[in-house]
Amino acid sequence: MSLRYDDVIGPLRAAYDDGAELRDTYGKAPWKLAERETFLGRLREHGCERLLEVGAGTGQDSVYFQENGLNVVAVDLSPAMVDRCRDKGLEAHVMDFLGLEFEPGSFDAVYAFNCLLHVPDGDLSAVLAAIRAVVRPGGLFFIGVYGGGSIVGEGLFEGDNHQPARFFSFRDDDRLQEFAREFFDVVDFHAVGDGDGRSQSMTLRRPL
Repeated sequence: MSLRYDDVIGPLRAAYDDGAELRDTYGKAPWKLAERETFLGRLREHGCERLLEVGAGTGQDSVYFQENGLNVVAVDLSPAMVDRCRDKGLEAHVMDFLGLEFEPGSFDAVYAFNCLLHVPDGDLSAVLAAIRAVVRPGGLFFIGVYGGGSIVGEGLFEGDNHQPARFFSFRDDDRLQEFAREFFDVVDFHAVGDGDGRSQSMTLRRPL
């Protein structure tokens, strides 16, 4: 029987609570910095001012966007991660993808880097619908996830360096875009890297 989001959220929260201190010491690969910078450019081009980061982790990306003039709100399912965000001066809340307690259309854009890969296929449409609801018409949504190429399938990651082991869902390029097109227009899709490090980068736009 396939796992659902309700099945994986508890272990994910425990894993990220336990790993928050260590993850806050991680640097970012140059390609991740480049993807973030490109999205910042798109935000400026589209006049976006209010940004929601979902799955914000320790808040490193949220701080970047805030320092570049955006009004940022960070959310994460891990209380320990949210504490890290708040320590950095961010507005941050403990929320999961299906519990985004914001007014409809209250953000110009949403940023989600390496977090939607924890959502099972059976709930990804519901999660995308929840994110669409908080983005204004014409607003932008960035998704970055590992996957595609030889990285497909879902389940617990054996040999995970987090405890308990985390759930991952890796999708091929066409399937990921198929999910996205239920709710958004695709502005850009491209892959970065290959092999086990292959990442999918997608900028979406909520239709007017």
